[in-house]
Amino acid sequence: MSRFMNPRFAALRPYVPGEQPREMRYVKLNTNESPYPPAPAVLAAVSAAEVRRLNLYPDPDCRLLREKLAARYGVGPENVLVANGSDEVLNFAFMAFCDAESGVACPDISYGFYPVLAALYGVPLREVPLAEDFSLRPEDYFGLGCPVVFANPNAPTGRAIRPAQVERILQNDPDHVVLVDEAYVDFGAESCVPLVSKYDNLLVSMTFSKSRSMAGGRLGFAIGSAGLIGDLEKIRCSTNPYNINRLTMAAALATLDSDDYYMENCRRIAQTRDRTAEQLAKRGFSTLPSLTNFLFTACPEMSGEQLYQKLRARGVLVRYWNTPRLKDYIRVTIGSPEEMETFLAAVDASREER
Repeated sequence: MSRFMNPRFAALRPYVPGEQPREMRYVKLNTNESPYPPAPAVLAAVSAAEVRRLNLYPDPDCRLLREKLAARYGVGPENVLVANGSDEVLNFAFMAFCDAESGVACPDISYGFYPVLAALYGVPLREVPLAEDFSLRPEDYFGLGCPVVFANPNAPTGRAIRPAQVERILQNDPDHVVLVDEAYVDFGAESCVPLVSKYDNLLVSMTFSKSRSMAGGRLGFAIGSAGLIGDLEKIRCSTNPYNINRLTMAAALATLDSDDYYMENCRRIAQTRDRTAEQLAKRGFSTLPSLTNFLFTACPEMSGEQLYQKLRARGVLVRYWNTPRLKDYIRVTIGSPEEMETFLAAVDASREER
């Protein structure tokens, strides 16, 4: 750290993304990317003609994209914010709705970016423990008197609660924003978007990174009341008004025109997920029920770190966290059927090595 760094940020611990290897070829099951490429229409949209227009600024209002997202989710354009990945939605939301007086609440086991943002903006963080089985209990969030943020389905556990359970949280604290991070909702969970018309304190964030094969494109969005979206637009236009580049916008519009392609991919990924969970169960693993594109699982004979290292040595990358409640588990992204066969073979070889 240089001597010029603002002392306020000296102790900041930034979010650490999943490993991006460079030294050898891996089966990469550690960052929850889709194993399937973008739809053909997306490849056509990111054309030479569009590249030639990079000398011009993109539409700062993302008008066509907001209209198309609004139509897809049954809301109005005024209910949609478009962002540079759903992480930017979270960033704007923490700036707009959280402060040092009220703080913010989130699960003690969830997306690691929430504590980072709280620290970045000097917002006291109230970590609410998940149940023993890693499920989220809605009643734990009743009347906390502060904004609430949680992933549903949750990461890295893969568990989800139903919209009716989220509604109970909304009803019990109508004066604070409840942000439901639905990055993984397309793999089998129910979205809370239909509740937006009933609750002006609900904000739902989503991403094209997982179910729509655009992790490299950085496109996220939020759906909420016109008031909430207006607040976020004020933050966006005060920080990065051209936050979506031309190529990403073109790719996103074509993605929405190919929705059937992506939803079929989600179905295939869910099938592969369930088959992999069955195979792990036959091997004695403890695997949480998942409605995501990953599995959270524990090996009966070794810690998560031990299994992670053994798999890595065999060219398979997964994710693990060295914390008391998670140290026995690894998180495994669902790749193609062939990649999951490679993963299972590496698991078997790792266990035989002991």
